Amino acid sequence: MSTFLSAEWRALLMLNYAVDPGLLTPLLPRGVVLDTHDDTCWVSIVAFMFLDTRVKGIAVPGHRNFEELNLRFYVRRDVPDTARGVDHRRGVAFVKEVVPRVAIATVARLLYNENYVSMPMRHQLSRGDMPLDPRQGLEAGDRVSYGFQSATSEWGSVSARVKGPPEPLEHGTHAHFIAEHYWGYARQKNGGTVEYEVHHPPWQVHSVEDARIEGDLVELYGTALGAALSGPPQTAFLAVGSAVEVGDGTSLPMPD
Repeated sequence: MSTFLSAEWRALLMLNYAVDPGLLTPLLPRGVVLDTHDDTCWVSIVAFMFLDTRVKGIAVPGHRNFEELNLRFYVRRDVPDTARGVDHRRGVAFVKEVVPRVAIATVARLLYNENYVSMPMRHQLSRGDMPLDPRQGLEAGDRVSYGFQSATSEWGSVSARVKGPPEPLEHGTHAHFIAEHYWGYARQKNGGTVEYEVHHPPWQVHSVEDARIEGDLVELYGTALGAALSGPPQTAFLAVGSAVEVGDGTSLPMPD
């Protein structure tokens, strides 16, 4: 795999909602199908830290460490994933990705046609009154919050309180389905699809409590998805994260 981007993804707060598949079918990239767990279609709001970011090995000053907030859903491409010894590729596609750096959003739109937007963001990881580094180990009672501000609304946030120690993901569980995806798929303006691979070791996850998102979700995601995300998530957890490498995109074959 030729590496396009390397970084650390840390303190990934994942709020997960069961939704009507009809909300996502119009957003499907060509060549993949919706993936489900226990016959349920899921979307996830994921807020996390990008650290030590490098594009083609180059670190751009002022663009190495930043927050990201994304809304993603789960897809499958029925061709072998030889690296993991399975007969299909489990991946994600994105509704929208928010970062605080205009240049990062612009590059992602140009290279992958991903729906990146730029808006002010902030984060706070804390143990009582003491701020924590995103790479620092978290424990029960620690608070994690990511803030975002669109041009027409007040600050919103995604937040939760850590409930337990980190634990390995168990294959086949709901948390494993949400967290363990190694492929990304992006729709292109010509109707095609770009596929890219993401490499990272398996993550451990913390259980959390008081998980919530606050802000104008209709403005962020439109009326239907905004309404679907308006209540408490069905599930939530915090992945510790790790170093990651994102491969160059490859265009999937177009149908004849």
